Amino acid sequence: MNDVLELLARQGPAVVFFATLAARIGAPVPAVPFLIVAGGLSVGGQVSFAAVVLAAVLGNILGDGVWFLAGRRWGYRVMRLLCRISLSADTCVKRSESILGRWGGLSLIAAKFVPGVSVVAPPMAGALGMSNLRFLAYETAAALIWTLGFLLVGRIFHAAINDVIAVLSNIGLGALVVFAVLLIAFLGWRYRQRRLALRADDIEHMDVDTLRAVIGSSAAPTVIDVRPASSVAIDDRKIPGAINIDFRRLPGALGPMADGRTLVLFCDCPNDESSIAAARVLLAAGLPRVRVLAGGLEAWAVAEEAAAAAASADDDALIVDAQVLRGA
Repeated sequence: MNDVLELLARQGPAVVFFATLAARIGAPVPAVPFLIVAGGLSVGGQVSFAAVVLAAVLGNILGDGVWFLAGRRWGYRVMRLLCRISLSADTCVKRSESILGRWGGLSLIAAKFVPGVSVVAPPMAGALGMSNLRFLAYETAAALIWTLGFLLVGRIFHAAINDVIAVLSNIGLGALVVFAVLLIAFLGWRYRQRRLALRADDIEHMDVDTLRAVIGSSAAPTVIDVRPASSVAIDDRKIPGAINIDFRRLPGALGPMADGRTLVLFCDCPNDESSIAAARVLLAAGLPRVRVLAGGLEAWAVAEEAAAAAASADDDALIVDAQVLRGA
């Protein structure tokens, strides 16, 4: 622990910059404790307050800027990646969509203080088309508020922080072991909660091939896209005839669509989480013929691409056959 203090005293701005940059990119690096301790050290002049502020702000801008540009370039693919690797899975993206939709650019400030949202908000802003200048302005303001907030906490409670650090120094390796065990236990609990949430034994699924076969027929089901409007804006892929109803508006928004026909729900989220949640809402409301499209929008898109490739191959074969016949 004393080594950490010495490192911060000697290279405080550099340590804060790299810790902040890593945290903004998504690495499990505790940037906030470094900021608080650096704030405490700045009281005695061991660390330059202004240099630490600049380092933290730059780390925020560069780290979030990477995700913003990734969202601008790859859109929904980035959101799917973040959703898959997050322990909160679909929840973090839903929360980000809600904050971004309600507050716009100000959401980048709010996201700094909401666990699970801070990494998702920048790529979502990029995917939704926020301009580079607007992003930079809001991101700078957010980084300053976040940085100054924790640095001031360190300055205000610097005496208590020194006492805590002294205790941890005496405990030494034991404290690190306890922390590691608690962290592993927390991650294990979150993973178990996620697996339990994914159990969908009570929900019937429909595969893409079956849906493709019945669309346009007299037995066609009502297909409902349960993604929020912000997700639809990011990813404009569609299933023909599908109706977009945010799952949070179900079942009230169904209206005349609840006419006894089969309802097929889909989303573009890991393990069809939003669709499963929406299906449970509809089943609880007394609508028995509810299905979830297995694999959601991604599975549909893959099937469409495969069908288009097969059709193109058939066309090429017909052209070759025609050329052969003409030659004969």
